Amino acid sequence: MKASNFFISTLKEAPADAEVVSHKLMMRAGMIKRLGAGIYNYMPMGLRVIRKVEAIIREEMNRAGAVELLMPVVQPAELWQETGRFEKMGPELMRVKDRHERDFIIQPTSEEVVTDIARQELRSYKQLPKNFYHIQTKFRDERRPRFGIMRGREFTMKDAYSFDRDVESGKRSYQLMYDAYCRILDRMQLKYRAVSADSGAIGGDVSQEFQVIADTGEDAIIYCPTSDYAANIEKAEAVALTPTRRAAAQAMQKTPTPGKSTCADVAQLLGLPLSQTVKSLVLATDEFNDDGELVKSTVWLLLVRGDHDLNEVKAGKVEGLKTGFRFATVAEIEDHFGCKPGYLGPIGLIKPVKVVADRTVAHMADFVCGANQADFHITGVNWGRDLPEPDVVADIRNVVAGDPSPDGQGVLAIERGIEVGHVFLLGTKYSEPMKATFLDETGKPQFLVMGCYGIGVTRILGAAIEQSHDERGIVWPNAIAPFAVVLCPIGYDRSADVKAAADALHDELQAAGIDVLLDDRGERPGAMFADWELIGVPQRVVISERGLKEGQLEVQGRRETEASKVAMANVAAHLKARLAA
Repeated sequence: MKASNFFISTLKEAPADAEVVSHKLMMRAGMIKRLGAGIYNYMPMGLRVIRKVEAIIREEMNRAGAVELLMPVVQPAELWQETGRFEKMGPELMRVKDRHERDFIIQPTSEEVVTDIARQELRSYKQLPKNFYHIQTKFRDERRPRFGIMRGREFTMKDAYSFDRDVESGKRSYQLMYDAYCRILDRMQLKYRAVSADSGAIGGDVSQEFQVIADTGEDAIIYCPTSDYAANIEKAEAVALTPTRRAAAQAMQKTPTPGKSTCADVAQLLGLPLSQTVKSLVLATDEFNDDGELVKSTVWLLLVRGDHDLNEVKAGKVEGLKTGFRFATVAEIEDHFGCKPGYLGPIGLIKPVKVVADRTVAHMADFVCGANQADFHITGVNWGRDLPEPDVVADIRNVVAGDPSPDGQGVLAIERGIEVGHVFLLGTKYSEPMKATFLDETGKPQFLVMGCYGIGVTRILGAAIEQSHDERGIVWPNAIAPFAVVLCPIGYDRSADVKAAADALHDELQAAGIDVLLDDRGERPGAMFADWELIGVPQRVVISERGLKEGQLEVQGRRETEASKVAMANVAAHLKARLAA
């Protein structure tokens, strides 16, 4: 392809609203153009990358035995009402009405629609297992779309759905998809980790995220360098930092802490390590009757060590909090503790509360907590002696680097990542409410066991850039670059020899199956080189009159600081070897 027949639109500066590296570079490289908040046009250069990502995904999905179909973007609301997600999904689910006032949704995912297909088409165990996938536009009405395509509202996703006769068969389908995702990311030459994850709104018993490693990633990935343990921050298990509780060694004492409302300030004032303090967080749960009227509210006190943070996802798995919780109001806190936040603790409550202690807190002795009185804390507090044992002991905190690995094989480390894929073993979460059954060998109906598998097609572009870029621009992996090779002839519009050589090499590379672009725009060398370094084409070939006289061309990889001189006759073979490496 020649540049004059393509569309190239680069910018020297990124728009002011571009926040992260991938957003800035994609805008500058002319790959995307903003249409609205979280909505982008994918320009020809960016679309070429998308098509290469899609091609790899399709090949590996087909290799794994999945069958492609296409489900609509607009879906009837009644399917989502069958599973309850029409109400539960919240404002991220875009709801619309047609001219007849019938409810529809703009799909964020397709579990309901594919389950509807399965309940109509998969009637016998003889048809199982089956896996359907599609690559389709999705829409999620993000409250605050940001970071360009990394957290946009409209995006492209490949979602696949497996159907099996039982859990064991479902696990085999899950493993096939897990392996396929590994091959996809390996072929894209991305550095990634597969980590255990919480199932979130999708549901299911088992799930794993595929995280592309990047210093700018939103997600914290927890892993053990000396074992295979890996999980995201929501899922990573925090073990008790002391195996048992030691005996009390201090008397309990109410201690003045004027103006010191945080654990850090209290520890500094008292000359104690922060790890000797306990942080109090107050939640509430509400019960409603069938008419939606509030019947009862229960207040919960969650205790974590002063240097730890509450993990809300883990807290939501505590019995009693599973149905949903909120942070208590100031009025509720004052009603139960007799004090405003900042000096709260489990001793001297006005009204009883449910106390949930993190595993580490449950093993603490002689700790410091709020006195439920402004400007005071209590030191030397011990379970059993000074206050009852907690109602619940649970893992409710975020792990920190250096914590023991839950598998006992070392200590945990943390790195940043960007989620690009997620696989779930759903079980019967969708098949039961939608009555999607098949007949087994005995003729009895059984619920289909499902799995779902999503990979963010457009998100991969942003993640790849966040992982691999420099001060000059994008550094694409060979497999997904918009072009594999760019020919940069100096004086293409002025030198007949340069033009002839560039055209001949372009045709030779194209005939050899190399995805090549010839820059025939007649740009100055500096501007031309800057464009292609910004766009991130892996290999650049410079053709000049001086080089032609020497019988050599300059070949330079995007990651290289200097060019190599290669004999004209060997350039095609040289590039093939480089791209295959």
